[in-house]
Amino acid sequence: MKTQILTWAALVATALSGYAQSKHAPDTKYPSYDGLAMAGYQGWFRASRDGTMYPDPGKVRIDMWPDVSEYEKTYPTGLKHADGSTAKFFNSSDKSTTELHFKWMKDYGVDGVFMQRFFNATNPNQRERGVTEILRNAVEAASKNERAIAVMYDLSGLRGSDQECTQLIDDWKYLVDSVKVTNPEGAKTYLHHGGKPVVAIWGVGFPDRPYDIRKIGLEKVIDFLHNDPEYGGCAVMLGVPTFWRDLNADCTNDPYLHELIKKSDIVLPWMVQRFTPLLHNDMDRYRDVIKEDIKWCKENGVDYVPCVCPGFSWHNLSRSEFPDDIKPPGSIPRQGGRFYWQQIFTAMNAGANKLYIAMFDEVNEGTAIFKVTDNPPVSDQCKFVGMDGKPSDHYLRLTGEASKMLRKEKPLTKEMPAGQ
Repeated sequence: MKTQILTWAALVATALSGYAQSKHAPDTKYPSYDGLAMAGYQGWFRASRDGTMYPDPGKVRIDMWPDVSEYEKTYPTGLKHADGSTAKFFNSSDKSTTELHFKWMKDYGVDGVFMQRFFNATNPNQRERGVTEILRNAVEAASKNERAIAVMYDLSGLRGSDQECTQLIDDWKYLVDSVKVTNPEGAKTYLHHGGKPVVAIWGVGFPDRPYDIRKIGLEKVIDFLHNDPEYGGCAVMLGVPTFWRDLNADCTNDPYLHELIKKSDIVLPWMVQRFTPLLHNDMDRYRDVIKEDIKWCKENGVDYVPCVCPGFSWHNLSRSEFPDDIKPPGSIPRQGGRFYWQQIFTAMNAGANKLYIAMFDEVNEGTAIFKVTDNPPVSDQCKFVGMDGKPSDHYLRLTGEASKMLRKEKPLTKEMPAGQ
C-alpha cells in the first residue's frame, strides 16, 4: 500500500512538474490582445561598416524619410537636402534608437509592436547577429516603457518545400532562454492572448511563395507552441492573405490553409495594397470582408485581427529591383491621414476589437507611422512621399486615439479626431 501511495505521489509530482517547468512569466501587463492597437516593427535599417547609410542615391530603396531630429545618434547618407546639408538617418542597431521608438509608443499611447523575425535569422549561424541584438534592445525598451511586445516569425527566406520551418522551434527556445522574451527583467510586458504568450507566424497561404504549406512542417510548429510543457502554452497567430476565407485572388487555392487556421488562435489577414482611397466606396468592400471574416472566425472558434495601414509607396524600391515596372510615388496616397482613419473606423465599426498596424518603421514601402519628415532629401534619382503638411507625429497621435477608442475610453468617430 505504501509503495502504491509513493507511486501515485511520484506520478502527481511528475504531472505538476510539467506545469512548473514553463519558462514564461505567468503574468503580464498585457494578458489579452483585445482592445490593443499593435504595429509591426522591422528594425532592419542598419548602417554599413563605414557608418554611411545609402551612399548611392541611385540605389535608395526607401520611399519615406524619417524625422531624425530626436535621435541620439544619426549617420550621414549619400543624399542632400535642398539647402545642401547632408541628409542623415538612424541606425536600428543603436540601443538609443530602439529606446526612442518605444518612448514614442508610450508618449503617444501606441500599445506595442510585433518584432519581425525573418526566417533566415532563425538559422543557428545567424542568431547572434544584429537582428537578435535589436530584439534584445526592444525587449528591454518595452519593459522600461511598459509597452506590449511579441515575436512575429516571417517565413520570407524559406527556400522551398525541401526546407521545413521547424527550425522555428529551436529558435523560439533560444529566444525564451537567451533573450528572455517572455520573462524579461523588470516589467513583464510580453503580449498574451487568453492568458498565453502570442507567437505570430506570417506568410502562410501566399501563392507567390516558393514553399508548399503542406510540406514545411507548420503543424509541428503549431503543436509545439501549443503543447510543449516548457516553451509552449502559447497562442498562435497566423498571417495570411486578405482573401484567405474564399481561397482566391491573393490566396493559394488550398483548403489545407483553413485546417491550419482552425488549429491556430488568431488569424491576421495582410491587407496592405488590397484597398485604396482612389476607388469609390472601397471602404464598403473593406467592411464587408472584415464582417464575413469575423463571422467565419466565430463559427470556427478562431479570433481575428484586421490589418490597417496609412498608405503605400514602392517607387524607389521598384526602381531599384524592377526597372521595367517602376511604381509611382504614393501609389496608395495617405491623404493627410484620412485613408488611415477610414480603415480604423471601418474595421472597428465592423466589429473588430483589436488592430494590427502595418507598420511602425517601414519606410521601404511607405507604411510607417513613426515620425517622418516633410523635408526629405532632394535627388533626381529618387523621390519620397511626405506628410501632406501634417506634423511628423501625426500618425502616432492617430494611433493613440484609435487605442483609446478600442478600449472604449472615447467614443468611436467616423471623422478623423479634431486636432490630429
